[in-house]
Parts: sequence; structure tokens; C-alpha cells
Amino acid sequence: MSLLINAYSTLASPPPPEFLRAAPSLRDRSDPELVPHLQGFVGYVLSTVTEGMDARTFGVLRHLQRVQTHYSFEVEDRDFDALAAWGEAANVLCFLPDGSVRDAAGNVLVSRGEPAVEADATLPYPPDARERKQRSEAELKLLGAQPPAHLPPVLGEGEVRLRSAEEAMRRMLALCAVAVRAESLSSQPLSVDDIQAKLGPGVAALTPAERAFIDTDAPDEETWANHGWRYESAALLQWALGLSEALPPPTAICDAGAIARAAIEHSDEASIASARLRPVAELLDALDAVYRRHWLVRQARLDERDPPIGLHPSVVYERHYALNWLLRFDEQDWDEVGTPT
Repeated sequence: MSLLINAYSTLASPPPPEFLRAAPSLRDRSDPELVPHLQGFVGYVLSTVTEGMDARTFGVLRHLQRVQTHYSFEVEDRDFDALAAWGEAANVLCFLPDGSVRDAAGNVLVSRGEPAVEADATLPYPPDARERKQRSEAELKLLGAQPPAHLPPVLGEGEVRLRSAEEAMRRMLALCAVAVRAESLSSQPLSVDDIQAKLGPGVAALTPAERAFIDTDAPDEETWANHGWRYESAALLQWALGLSEALPPPTAICDAGAIARAAIEHSDEASIASARLRPVAELLDALDAVYRRHWLVRQARLDERDPPIGLHPSVVYERHYALNWLLRFDEQDWDEVGTPT
């Protein structure tokens, strides 16, 4: 007896399901129909929620939003153990004809009531992502802070769709352009032409919101402040691009002057073309660390107390924002990047 399985892997290059008797149907992100299909699947999962979103269903949704490879195949009863082993290695969730979403071992994560959700069903995460979470938690514990264990891992290396070094360089320069403009408004405002002369490629890379800010003579105070903090995002990207050696703890603001000078020194097209990003593993280490620190900051605000271990809320936020952009969180453009915790 065979069963139709739709398997959804978050990996760009998952191992092939060699246990199958026939070649599976397969599509990846190069197929223009995959993303609309996944959006429809997300809608289906949301339709199963009747009494408020729980962490497990939210985890299923986050998995579907990261899917890079979709398999469809029929599996024989005798091959279910092989399916489970392959599914774990490929980091998949499975959809069955009964309308259930299951983990690789066949345990029910989401359904419309039948079959019942099973308590031992587990969300899939790559091993390196789980290990990274453990290291971050251990580091924070040594520092005297303890984020909750239920916070999930961030991406694994095999799940990353990294932006290019050139794109990161142009974004860093744009961030410096708006930050320099914001800083100048408190004393002697710099014109767009002034900034263009020093950070031309950055001005060319401004988003619509950034362009509106830089063209406004007297922006409102909140907009002014928000763009001033972009020095911190730029500092993160300079580190990611190897323009600074170390990423200090997010407990104090960066040296804005040094960040601006580094940007100006690398604002020519030759520097942009030769840009290189740090290894993905280092970027993910930074993301996992700041993700858990951001939770601590937000929880402290809810509890109406100071953030633990000296964390600076705005520095933490800007780093999380920049890393989520760099690692394509939900494929969002710069002005729309989210930082959920």
C-alpha cells in the first residue's frame, strides 16, 4: 500500500530521497509557482487555528515561509522508517491526504481536528541551528541572563539565502548617508549634494522612505531619531563585510564618526565590486546572539525594568534589523524588515 506525501524542505540542497522506487516530483525557488503554493499552504494552516495561535502552529508557519524545496511522491508502508530518516536529514514537514501536517516521523503537528495533534510531534531545525542556540544560551547564562528555552533556533547554514556582498555594501553606504544627514540636522544641515559628494553610491541606493527623509528640510522628531540610529545598522554591516575586526557586545553605541569615515573610504565602485562577506556561520552566530538578546530587551520593557547585562535597546534592535535584512528574513525589503522575537 502506498501513501502520497508532500514534503517541504527548508534546505536549498537537501539530500535526495533515495529510498523511493520512482523519481519524485520536485521544485525549488526557481519555480515561479512555488511561492504562491506556499502562500496558499500558509493560509490553510491559518484556517486550522480556532482558539488563538500557539507556538507549535506558529513554528509550522515559519517553516513554510522558509521552504526552498518541495517534493511530492508516493511511499510504500515498508519505507516509512527510511522516510523518517530522510525527512530529518532534509529538514522537512510533510502534508498528508488526511489534511494533517506532520513531522518526519509522522507525528501530527497541525490538523483540522482529526487526526488529533500529538504532543510528541516536533518542529524540524537543522543540527547546526540547534547547536548555535545552545551556545548562545550558554553564553548568556554565563553573563547572567536567561532567555526562555522555548525560543527557537535561527536559520541553519543550509537554509540561508544570503544577499550579495555588493548589495550589502550599497545598503551600508545608504544607511550612512541617512545617518549623516540626521546627525547634521542638530547643527549645520548637510544638503543632498553634500552627502552625494561623499557617499554617492549610498545616495543612489536609498529606499523610498530614506529618500523622503533625506529630501525633507525639517522631518518630525521620531523620523529624525530613527534615521540617526542607522549608524548602528551600518556598523553591523561593516562588520559583516569585514571592514571592522570585531563586533562588540550591544551594550554601548558605536563610534559614529569612525563608521562614517569607513563608509566614505569605501564608497567607490572598486571597493563595492571587491566586497566580501564573512562566512555564513559567523553571520548566523551573530543573528542567534542578537535574537535572544532582543527578546530579553523586549521582556524587560514589558516588565518595566532596565534591560539585563547592560544591553542597549536601540543597538540590539538595529543589529537584529540589519541581520534579518542580510539573511533575507521573509524576503522583506529594507523598509519592511521585521524583527519578531
